[in-house]
Amino acid sequence: MSLQKWLSNAARILNSIICFVVFLVFDLLDAIFCVIFRFLDEYIEGEASPCCCGKGRKEKNVKEDEDYGLSESLNERRNIFREMTRFLKIRCKREDSHEECEKIGGRLMKKSWSDCGCESCLSWMNDDGDYRLHFVVKEPLNDGENCRGRRPSENVIFLHGFICSCSFWTETVFPCFSEKVNQDYRLIAIDLLGFGKSPKPRDCMYTLKEHVEMIEKSVIQPLKLDTFHLVAHSMGCIIALAIAAKYPTCVKSITLVAPPYSPSEGNDACLNALANMAGKKLWPPLAFGSSFMSWYEHLGRCICFLYCRNHRIWESILKFITLKRELHFLIKDLPRHTHHSAWSSMHNVICGGAKFMDTYLRISTEAGVIINIIQGNKDEVVPMECCINLKKKALNAEINIIPNANHKTVLFGREKEFANSLEHTWASSS
Repeated sequence: MSLQKWLSNAARILNSIICFVVFLVFDLLDAIFCVIFRFLDEYIEGEASPCCCGKGRKEKNVKEDEDYGLSESLNERRNIFREMTRFLKIRCKREDSHEECEKIGGRLMKKSWSDCGCESCLSWMNDDGDYRLHFVVKEPLNDGENCRGRRPSENVIFLHGFICSCSFWTETVFPCFSEKVNQDYRLIAIDLLGFGKSPKPRDCMYTLKEHVEMIEKSVIQPLKLDTFHLVAHSMGCIIALAIAAKYPTCVKSITLVAPPYSPSEGNDACLNALANMAGKKLWPPLAFGSSFMSWYEHLGRCICFLYCRNHRIWESILKFITLKRELHFLIKDLPRHTHHSAWSSMHNVICGGAKFMDTYLRISTEAGVIINIIQGNKDEVVPMECCINLKKKALNAEINIIPNANHKTVLFGREKEFANSLEHTWASSS
C-alpha cells in the first residue's frame, strides 16, 4: 500500500471517529435541553411544548401518521440518549398529536416565549382566525385601461425553498423578464406557510397536505386559476409536485430548481431522505449546519432563540458593521420563521414528501405536464444524484445542468439567463 493511500485511509478513519464523538456530544446535549425546555415551557407558559423525543412510533399509530402526512424522521431519528427521558420518567408529548389540534378547531395558539414577538413577525395575526398566505402578484400590463376585465393569458406560481420567502423570486427573476411576459403573464410569488410574512401557527404540523391546502385557500381558489405554471426551488419543488398531482389538468409546466428528490421505495423513505439531505457530516460547513438543525430539535431551538428571537439586534449589528442601511433580502429572510415551522417543514415536507414523490411524478408525467429540472453541479445541499434519480422516474423531463453553480448561484448571478429559460419552457407548453 502506497503512503498516499495509507494517509488517505487514516484521514478517513480519523474523520469518522471525530464525527462520531462530536455528534455523540450533540445527542447528549439535545437530551439535556429537552428537559430544560420542558421545565422553562411549563414555568413560563404553564404547559410544555410538544416535542419529538418519544422512543418512536407505536405500530398502531403508523396508519394515522400516513393519513396526516407525518414523517417517520420526526420520531425515529437515532439518538443514544433518547432513553434518558424514559429513565427520568419524563414523558414528552408527541408533536403529532392531531387530536389536540382538532380540539382547538384551527384557533391559533399564542406564540411561544422563545419566538420573536415584534410587530413584523406577528403582522399575520388577526382576530377572526381566518389566516391566509402572504403573496406578491405582478399583474400583466395588458390588464390595464384598454383591457379592463380581461384575464391574463398565463398564470405562474413561484414557490421558494427552505428558510426563504417570496423575495427569493421578486428580488431576482421578476425584474428580468421580457416585455412579452410583462404584458401577458401574471406572476405570483408566495410566502409558504410558516415562512416570510405568512402565518406561523403553533397548532399546525406543516405537513405537505397543509402546505398545499393553504396555497389552494389563499391563491388558487381566490384568484380563480384555471391553468398555471409552477416554478419552485429546493423544498418548494416537493410542494409544487404535490400541487401538480392534485391539479394535473390545470398545470401546464413545472420548473424544478435543485429538487431534493429521494426515491420512495421501501419503508424507510423518510429516514433515507434525512440521511441523503442532512446526513451527519462535519464538512462542508453548509452540510454540518443542515445536519445539526435537522437532527437536533432542542439544540436547533436554542439557535432560533438566540438568533431568530433577537433578529432585530443582529440586523442592527450587521448594519453597523457593513455601514449599510438595508441588508440583503436573504439575511432578512433567514430569521423569518419559528423553530416549529422550520423543524416541522423540514421533516414533514422534505423528508416526509419522499414517500409521495414517485407517485406525484407519475401523475404529472401521465398527464403530459412539461417538467424542466435545473441543477447546479456544485450543489452541496441537493447533490447531483437527486437530479439523476428523478430523471429515472420522469423520463420526459428536461434537465439543465449549470456548471460551477451551487444551491443559490443556480439562480443568483444568472437571473437574466434563468428568466430566459423559464420563458422558453412556458412557450413550449403552449
